[in-house]
Amino acid sequence: MSEEIQETQGTTSADETAAPSRRKVIGWGGAGLALGAATVGGGVALSRDGDTPVPVADSGSAVPFHGPHQAGIATAVQDRLHFAAFDVKTKDRAELVQLLKDWTRAAERMTAGAEVGEGAYGGLPEAPPDDTGEALGLKPSRLTLTIGFGPSLFDGRFGLKDKRPGALVELPKFPGDNLDPVCSGGDLCVQACADDPQVAVHAIRNLARIGFGKVAVRWSQLGFGKTSSTTPDAQTPRNLFGFKDGTRNIAGTETERLAKHVWVSGKDAEGAAAWLDGGSYLVARRIRMNVETWDRTPLAEQEDIFGRDKREGAPAGKAKEHDEPFLKAMKPDSHVRLAHPDSNAGATILRRGYSFTDGTDGLGRLEAGLFFLAYQKDVRTGFIPVQTSLSRADVLNEYIQHVGSALFAIPPGVRDKDDWWGRALFA
Repeated sequence: MSEEIQETQGTTSADETAAPSRRKVIGWGGAGLALGAATVGGGVALSRDGDTPVPVADSGSAVPFHGPHQAGIATAVQDRLHFAAFDVKTKDRAELVQLLKDWTRAAERMTAGAEVGEGAYGGLPEAPPDDTGEALGLKPSRLTLTIGFGPSLFDGRFGLKDKRPGALVELPKFPGDNLDPVCSGGDLCVQACADDPQVAVHAIRNLARIGFGKVAVRWSQLGFGKTSSTTPDAQTPRNLFGFKDGTRNIAGTETERLAKHVWVSGKDAEGAAAWLDGGSYLVARRIRMNVETWDRTPLAEQEDIFGRDKREGAPAGKAKEHDEPFLKAMKPDSHVRLAHPDSNAGATILRRGYSFTDGTDGLGRLEAGLFFLAYQKDVRTGFIPVQTSLSRADVLNEYIQHVGSALFAIPPGVRDKDDWWGRALFA
């Protein structure tokens, strides 16, 4: 669960002066789009250079939507999350394809700080607005939208059964799992990350509204306080147990490690999975943390459990956070030792999880924890072996429980204005 699971513009519409009645004829998805590349909401948006995301200038700026990989993976981790899993309700393949196209066009606009379609006002008084309006006046806030396809999408309804990648497996039931189907699985997922929570919520809300009748939200999760970072030169964030998280996470600028451990390459995506070239795999786990029990645990015991000291984040027996861990100096059942790549045949994943608090559980305890998000090239050599090791022996399991789980294949990025999410899959 900690860092060691990975020790692991100015924007304008080309048709913005068109008569509002056009919406009645062509729908919001037909509105023209011409996204600029200079500034948005006062922040300079820098482009991504090939496989290497370039950090944006400030928290109000826009992250480029187009590229070989989807934004929101190696992108510098934002402060807030709204994650949603969807069930596809339509049985019409063409209708699903059109929805993905409409979602792509909406995502292009929202990540650039623009309203969806013809906007939140000024259209036909008799029709609902194209945009829900709660993000009016807000900056893009580095919003990224990342889509994924779950195993259940390949069940034969849409002619995709033969295109299911071999690595899109059903995750095993790990010891200690107490998974709730209400917050597990899904045909589709969308991860919205932003530095403003209202911007992230606005994005998911509008995609759900666009998909009404074709998809329905199966479950969703709000997150705050990133628990890992893809910018190692920045201060390492802490989880709700107070320990630094993400010390050895893959950096967004480490192109070689990203290619080795995160991006699915052409040779990995042969045959059925050819459409996934440039994509990745995402594991999402909702982990309940028993914070009240943890808060009564002595400091020395807490540090033994993690294998790092609480103040500096240094591994046991070392002085600095980034010192190379000496695993034998840690207790055999410590979290760091069990999750370290050296203990798992080199298994390495990219993490970008978030903390959450969802009120109380009715017994006076916080419903709090970690919404764990991990990207990798293949879950069979990434998350599964690491979690197998942790679930069997990690002493931290006395304080946490996995209650939600999902796996998604993440398609490559949208290349240009003519491309759309999942185009290669449905070609």
